Order: sequence, then C-alpha cells, then structure tokens
Amino acid sequence: MKPRTVSLDTRQLGLFDDSVDIAAEPPPFAAPPIPPPIPEPVPAAPAVSIASVLAPAVFRHPQADRQILLQEHTVGYALKRVRRRTIGFIIGPEGLSVNAPKWVGIGEIEAGLREKGTWILRKLREQQERSQRLAEAKVDWRDGTAIPFLGETVIVVLDSRAGVTPAGAVLNTDADALPGVPRLTLHVGLPQHAAPEQIRDAVQSWLQRQARRVFEERIRHYAAQLRVTCTRLSLSSAQTRWGSASADGSIRLNWRLIHFAMASIDYVVAHELAHLRHMDHSPRFWDVVRSVLPDYEQVRSSLKDGVVPVFD
Repeated sequence: MKPRTVSLDTRQLGLFDDSVDIAAEPPPFAAPPIPPPIPEPVPAAPAVSIASVLAPAVFRHPQADRQILLQEHTVGYALKRVRRRTIGFIIGPEGLSVNAPKWVGIGEIEAGLREKGTWILRKLREQQERSQRLAEAKVDWRDGTAIPFLGETVIVVLDSRAGVTPAGAVLNTDADALPGVPRLTLHVGLPQHAAPEQIRDAVQSWLQRQARRVFEERIRHYAAQLRVTCTRLSLSSAQTRWGSASADGSIRLNWRLIHFAMASIDYVVAHELAHLRHMDHSPRFWDVVRSVLPDYEQVRSSLKDGVVPVFD
C-alpha cells in the first residue's frame, strides 16, 4: 500500500494579528487589507544558520505538550489533531502550535519541524522581539507620561483647570522648546490623584476626536484629487488593518493612525479612497495611489516598523 504523503502549511500572524482567524475571508465588498511593504532587494549573502547567530534559547508555548530541539534551540509546541490533509505550523504571540491530521505520526511531524527549523526559529525570535516592543510600549498612565501624536511626543499633564473646557483637554505648543525636548503638552482636566483608568480614558477620547478631525480633512483633500466621494467615515479599533473601503463609498480608518506622522495618515487615506476607483490591488489601483502620492512606497514602511503604544 502506497503511503500517504502530507504537505506542510506554514503561517505566521502579522503585526496585529493576535486575535484574527488567519483563514478568514474579507467581508463582502470590503477592500483588501493594505499589504506589507515590498522590501528593497539586497545583495545575496552566504546562508547563515540560526544556530550560529543565536545563543541556545528556549521557546515554549503555554499549552506545549511536546518539545523538539531545533538547531540547538529547545522549542516546546502545542500539538492539536485536526481533520485536515496538511500539517499546519502556526507561529503566534504565544509560540509554535502544530495542527496535524490524526493519521500523521510524530516522527513525520518532527521531520517537518526540522525541515522548517530555520524559518520557525526566525519567526519565533521575531515574535519574541515583538512581545518585548509591546511591553516597552505599554503606557504608564500618570502625570508626565508620554504618548506619540502625529509623529511627535506629547507629555500628559494633569491639570484640573482644563476640565472647564468643552473638550476636557487642551493641547499646548511650546515653539521655543529646546532640541530633544517635547514641545507638546496635553493638559487633561483631571486632579493629580486621578486613577490610571481615568487618565487613559480621557486621553483616548481626546485622541479619537483628533483622529476624526484629521481624517475628515485629509479625506476631503484626497477625494477631490481622486474625484471620488466618501459617503461615510467611521473609526475602528481593528487589530489587523489600518483601513478598509466598501463599494458603497464608506471608509473605515483605525483611530490609532493618529499616533503616526501625517505622511503615514495620508498614505492610508489615499489608499482607501483609491479603492473607490478599483476594489483590488491591481497595477491600475497602484497607479491611482501613485497619482497623488508618488513616493508612497517609502511612506508605507513606517506603518510596518512603527510601534503603537499599548493602552491597556
């Protein structure tokens, strides 16, 4: 009897994919998510083993029930038996999980793990570094904390006098600030003894109002150039995409874009408005984007490399 063969399915969650079904299809009429930037070609270099770069490390999934040694590194993985034809290697924030058909033996699974060992170790290290960046980006909600706003640093100042304003917060600009010293301070109408949750909610509310104001202005600017009509703007808190467009002319933009410089915001706005001309990522679509942002390839990399502050 001829033995059955099994193929390998390797996947990794992206920068904001912690809670996304990686097999999910986009909703009807929704524009595809903005693709990651295309890396610049680099000269070929000799192959380097992960083991020669990293000191022996341990990567262990919280639900790990098996472990394997990959190039001197210990990898604990969660094995799940599923009804499928391929072995799936999924690397997420928690580590490596393996989905395999019931009829595939452990030997065959681990042979596949060794075959993909370099890829697995690289992605595990990337997830480890991402987790570290997220930990460093966690906001300590107190008087004097710093948050990014339109590419600059804003210092939060608890000032109960600001509570008398309709917005409950006032942004002050110090044009004479010394080099390297933040010139922006956000005076929030709360007392010095305010709870961290109160500070977070007040600052987030102010940021969302600023996001809507900025997005509406940039949509008007680029919609006129592209000769399209945005019928409705809504803010999202999506974990996996910065924006989306629907065939009915509605646009959704992630309010967290307000942390980035205006050039990055312009790219996402122009990208989504261009989808009102072409609901795909065809060459014609990119020509539309390029017509208003000739250097968009350089700008969009900031969305991949930028770190968004963690509010919770």
